[in-house]
Order: sequence, then C-alpha cells, then structure tokens
Amino acid sequence: MRVLALFLLVLLAPAARAETATSVVETAFDLFSPVAPVRQAAIEALVRRGNGDASAALILALRFMPEQDKLDAALSKLTGGPSLATGGDHWDVWSRWMLWQETHPEVMPFEGFDDLLARIFRSIDANFAVFLEAGVRHEIRLEEITWGGVYKDGIPALTNPKLIAAKDAAYLTPDELVFGVEINGDTRAYPLRIMDWHEMFNDVVGGVPVSLAYCTLCGSGILFETKVDGRPEPFVFGSSGFLYRSNKLMYDTATHSLWNQFTGRPVVGELTGSGLELATRPVVITRWTQWQAAHPATKVLDIETGHNRDYRPGRPYGKYFGSPDLMFPAHVDQSRLKQKDFVFALRGAGAEFAWPLQRFEGGAVITDRAGAIDVVLIGDAATRTVRAYKGDGRAFTKGATLDRPVSEGRAWQVEESALRGPGGESFPRLPGHVAYWFAWSGYFGAKGTLVGAP
Repeated sequence: MRVLALFLLVLLAPAARAETATSVVETAFDLFSPVAPVRQAAIEALVRRGNGDASAALILALRFMPEQDKLDAALSKLTGGPSLATGGDHWDVWSRWMLWQETHPEVMPFEGFDDLLARIFRSIDANFAVFLEAGVRHEIRLEEITWGGVYKDGIPALTNPKLIAAKDAAYLTPDELVFGVEINGDTRAYPLRIMDWHEMFNDVVGGVPVSLAYCTLCGSGILFETKVDGRPEPFVFGSSGFLYRSNKLMYDTATHSLWNQFTGRPVVGELTGSGLELATRPVVITRWTQWQAAHPATKVLDIETGHNRDYRPGRPYGKYFGSPDLMFPAHVDQSRLKQKDFVFALRGAGAEFAWPLQRFEGGAVITDRAGAIDVVLIGDAATRTVRAYKGDGRAFTKGATLDRPVSEGRAWQVEESALRGPGGESFPRLPGHVAYWFAWSGYFGAKGTLVGAP
C-alpha cells in the first residue's frame, strides 16, 4: 500500500503542477489563433479548467473572434450567469459582457492577464507596446481597457498649432461652436469642427502651458494645466487609441503613461501612484459670432492644420452626437438623467458638483452653493455655454442680455476671467466644463452632487 501510495503521489504530482501562469496565458492566447480548431480547443480547455478568472480573456476574445455562441456559453458556465447572446449582433454580445465585467470587480483575471492583453494589443499596433506590458502598474482594471478602433496617435493631437486672426477665419460660420479660452488676456478659439478630428491640443496660452483633452465620446473638453511641480518640462499629451468605460485614455509623451481624460490622473504606467493630478482651467463652448464679438482680437485655429481631414461641420461624429446611444459600453444610472444628457461640471471647488444643462434652457442665471463656496452660473443650453464664478452669497437674475446679469438692481458684466460689478467688485471665474451625464456620473457620481435634477 505504501509503494502504491508513493507511486500515485509521483504520478499525480506533475498533473498538480501542470497549470502555471504561463500555461494559462498560452491557452488564452490560443483564443486569438487564426486557426478555428485551435480557438475552439482553447475555449474547451478554459471551460474544463473551471475558473471564472478566465472571463476577462473570453470577453476580450468576444470583441475580435467569431465564436460568439461558444464564448458566450463558456462565460455563462464559468461565471454562473445567464447567456447574454439572446438577440443583437456580435458587438451587442461583447458590450453586454463588458457591462457585466464592469459591475463584477470581484472577478479578478488570472495571473498573466496583463501579458496577454499586451500581446493582443501589440498584434493590432506594435506601438501599443509603450503603454502595456507584463507587470505594468495600474490603478484601473486592465480588463476594462478596450481598443477604440484607431492606432496610437491615429487621432493626432495638435501641438503648438497655427493660429490666425479672427478676420482671416473665413471658413467659420457665425453659429458654429468653438472652445473659447482666455488666460492672462490672451484669447483663443478652437472650433469644434476641427477638434472633433484631433481631440487634443497642446498650446501655451497667456504664458501658461495647457492641453485641451476633448473626449468626443463623453462630450467633454477639459482644459488642463500641463506644468506640474517637480517636473522641469510641461507634459505634452496625445491620444493612445485606448478607452476606459467609453472615455479616452490620453498619454504623456515623456513616460507614455496612460491618463484618465476626465480626472487628469495617470492610471496605467510609470506615473501611476505618483499622486499627480492636473489642475483644470476654465473653458467655454460658445458660438463663434459671440466669442468674436466679445473678443475681437482673438486668435483662432487655422483650418490648415497639416492633416488631411474633412473639416466640414458634423464630421466625424455627427451621427453619434445625434443619437441617444453610446458607442462603447459603460454602465450608467439613468434614473435621474439620460446617459447622453449634458451636465455642467464644476471643477476645483474642493468637491464635485454638476448641474443639468437643461436648467439653462432659454438662457439662465443661477446662484447656488457648491460645498463651502457660493457660485454664480450663467449659461445657455442651446449652445452648451456655461460659465461659473465664485460668489459671495448675493442673488443674481438674468438681465437685459445674458452677459449682463443683475444683482440688487445693478447690472454686472460677464468676462472670461471674472464677473465684474459696477462698483469695481470682482468675482473670479471657476474652472468647469460640459460633459455627458454618463461620463460625469461614472467618475464622480458616487462622491459628487447633481444639483437640481428632475
């Protein structure tokens, strides 16, 4: 009996050691083989293994490989959940499993998934190797990073772009929208029709290095200061080609760390855990004619960018902007607002606050309180125009025109840097931006305050 027991121990020991992190990664890598029987054998092997930690790899394969029904069945068996393949096309099934994954953070991927993810994305674009590798530091779930459909810098940032005088911008029509920026008296306009194609500019405005991180998918253009303490040079940012919960992951050219566009924090790569967080600056969306009238000396982005793009209005996201649907999956609570309803997000107030843009229908002046500070909000939903100022508790109402709000019977003047009173009073501008509800609620909803929602 002793000899038999020793024999069985020797016989079974290799089987117990058969699974290693490397072998699981290699099996999962076979999910992406160009040979169908190899892919199907990999699915069967992961099912026999019986561990839900393979779900991230199977969901990744759902995005790219044709075995929709087999992958769905495998996921159902390993997670104990229902099939999500009922109705819809291939993209729908992948999207449903991505949403499942987002809401099940307790299901961790197997050891070596970071290596698998890096290998798969390198097969799409070798340049993705600078972002993802085995052992990469991260503070977001790597399994929720997805490919946005473009290569690294496939959406090219505009760095120190050519600007022209307002009178020379014959390509602009009066009613089209621009991002308006003013710093230290230096005024700039960046038309959305151009920024839709580039989603990022790196510039110096009024002596301050800044980047506009524009995520077309989440409707937010956020102006960040790029000079931070402890670093000799300002950051320069580009578009990585990756998304996280339908929000772009931008990258800095110095370290190739991936940054969350919405929070201004590095979340994957060398700078993860550094505590860095970019400061925000005020930016406004408004009609070109209104911006030009208020700032006749403004400079404006030249349509000759050096890139061959169709810069007519509505390209390339006209259909997306006009649809209630998201392009990529992201979980969102729609009990208060619809996922693509706009909100104005106040930033840098010590706490996160947002107001539904519908509160500014017809033009409105709102006096409110955000945490410990009084605020004055002046905006028009028709053009997604909202400016926020720090107040002192006094009430304001709409005046003869929106840029002349009234308090205690006296008209004040809306300016980019401050709200000016007739007696020399001055309320400084506060940073903020417009965004889709799903994006703001996805990052700040749990700790933020939505003011005045239905």
